[in-house]
Amino acid sequence: MKSHDDSLRDLTVRYLRGELNADELAVFELRLRSDNAARAEFRRATRLDANLRTIAAGREATEVWETNHAPAASGVSWFVWLMRWIAPVTAVALVTTMFWWKDSVGGPEQSPSEESAAGFAVVTAQANAHWAGGRKFVTGDLLAHETLRLESGIAQIELFSGVTVVVEGDAEFKIISPMEMSVTRGKVRARVPEPAHGFRIHTAEGEVVDLGTEFALNVAATNSEVHVLDGEVEWHPHGNAMRNMKKGEALRWETDGKATALPANHAGFIGMADMSERLNTDRKVRRDEWINYSHKLRHDPRLVVSYQMGADDGWNRRLKNEATEKPQMDGAIVAAARVPDRWGMAGAALDFSPTGSRVRLNVPGEFHSITLLTWVKINSLDRWYNSLFLTDGAKVGGPHWQIMDDGRLFFSVKKHETSEVKRGQKDKYHFMSPPIWNASQSGQWLMIATTYDVDARKVTHYLNGRVFSEEAIPEEYLVENVAIGAASICNWSEPVYRTDAHFAVRNLNGSMDEFALFAAALTSQEIADIYEHGKP
Repeated sequence: MKSHDDSLRDLTVRYLRGELNADELAVFELRLRSDNAARAEFRRATRLDANLRTIAAGREATEVWETNHAPAASGVSWFVWLMRWIAPVTAVALVTTMFWWKDSVGGPEQSPSEESAAGFAVVTAQANAHWAGGRKFVTGDLLAHETLRLESGIAQIELFSGVTVVVEGDAEFKIISPMEMSVTRGKVRARVPEPAHGFRIHTAEGEVVDLGTEFALNVAATNSEVHVLDGEVEWHPHGNAMRNMKKGEALRWETDGKATALPANHAGFIGMADMSERLNTDRKVRRDEWINYSHKLRHDPRLVVSYQMGADDGWNRRLKNEATEKPQMDGAIVAAARVPDRWGMAGAALDFSPTGSRVRLNVPGEFHSITLLTWVKINSLDRWYNSLFLTDGAKVGGPHWQIMDDGRLFFSVKKHETSEVKRGQKDKYHFMSPPIWNASQSGQWLMIATTYDVDARKVTHYLNGRVFSEEAIPEEYLVENVAIGAASICNWSEPVYRTDAHFAVRNLNGSMDEFALFAAALTSQEIADIYEHGKP
């Protein structure tokens, strides 16, 4: 994924070269307005550019455009003020600027700025899991060094060392590091691969050190049981000598130090195979419930387009529109590959990460308000624009829906012809949410929705059934009728209408399960209901 420094550098260099289009200029301005550090770096770059041009003209370089020289707030933004003064950069200035930037953010001797995440383990599966405090984890969530309580249900957790643990509620535990955890109460079964030998679990009575390959713990208020299911472990009771235990052996250790030998009980602990079987059953039940609910949705007269990404008619790559009240408008799949959907059903979703991947469709007519809704799994946001749904070209009334490289959800409806836009105006308003995604969510299925409500004069972004952000539609940018026409899902129109084979890459690096377009702004309750019935 491109770092924020790299992205800002590219935008600045292309700005100095006069290569940014109207959309990119707007994004650049938003980034500079919201980031003090970015503004400071931009000023350094423009000062250097100005000095180089001064030197090239045979005059002595001076420090120009210091912070206190910036114009006061007025009807003209400071960004526009700068634009009026920056001349096109020379080739020498451009190259030098690029070298300056590389040095300022970390040259070859330094590590570049990278996105970071925190955690020692990841949640890989859950069955009827209920966490204390109303916490909710989804598949792919990271777990750091904190005490967690699973009140009921089952959770499968994979530590970055390679250890897999299955926890049964009621349980309280803490991931201390990729090679260490503690259990206050509850059942835990751990499978330890060879690279993670030495993994240990702490209890109130002592600690287990794995020597390979599988063991289980049952920690109660007055004792701890250790069961060696395969391989061997070391049991280190507090205040007593270490005991080596082998496959088939078990030991109950009381808080008063009394030890009782037991046979190892495989059936008493849920393992990965049991977990997989339960998940498959639960997923089938949940998927059947969603299918029944979605059949009702298809008869909603407001539904214009509904694509189940796994439902095509085979060899000709046609994606059938499931909206019963709106026949036609089938989609054409281009390059996207078949992958499992959010329920784990093979071939029931589309992977759009291959360059050029898209679904082409045509939506005739005009709509007063709209709702866009989809289930997506994002691998990374490594483009400036990561497309969800884009109309072809830049026609008035056309909506654009995408995710920026910093995770913000972007929506716009074009208001003015670009050629008619006056200085200080924009051809459309950009409705940006706060970041909905970061690298720690890679591989997670998310339901994203955006409503464009003309009557309420607002745009609302939703994440997993809940309002994530909303913003009023400025009167001067209100579009009474949304017109879509030819469009692409998870990509844009380039190079569909060009003979030049080169095009900017904007396809989504990830997968999509379902896509829906409604000719109305759904209510918050309706979107919440769709999520609750459709979440895996």
